[in-house]
Amino acid sequence: MARKNEEKTEKYDTLKMDLEQQLITNANYNPVTKELIEKYIDYTKMEDKLIKDINLRGVNVKWDNGGGQKGRKKNDSITESIKVNAQKLKILDKLGIKAPESKGEGDEDYEV
Repeated sequence: MARKNEEKTEKYDTLKMDLEQQLITNANYNPVTKELIEKYIDYTKMEDKLIKDINLRGVNVKWDNGGGQKGRKKNDSITESIKVNAQKLKILDKLGIKAPESKGEGDEDYEV
């Protein structure tokens, strides 16, 4: 398990360094943008956990209120992951960062 955590930490560190480098290149790296990058990384971690939950439990989850009522409902992680992703996009917009164009085969994937 330690190896997986190391990979995730490396993923976030790489993402953070890439964002910082883009801001430095654009002459827009300062305490405010640095804080926005930290928030972006936090949102990325949240989104990864939400996606992991969706992959684990599925899009519909069972519920039981303990009073004899049970059923299935949508996984709230879906709605939350959409909201988190929207916040991430807003942060990138505020930073003036656009996603790089795809290089094609061999692009680095940021897997969950």
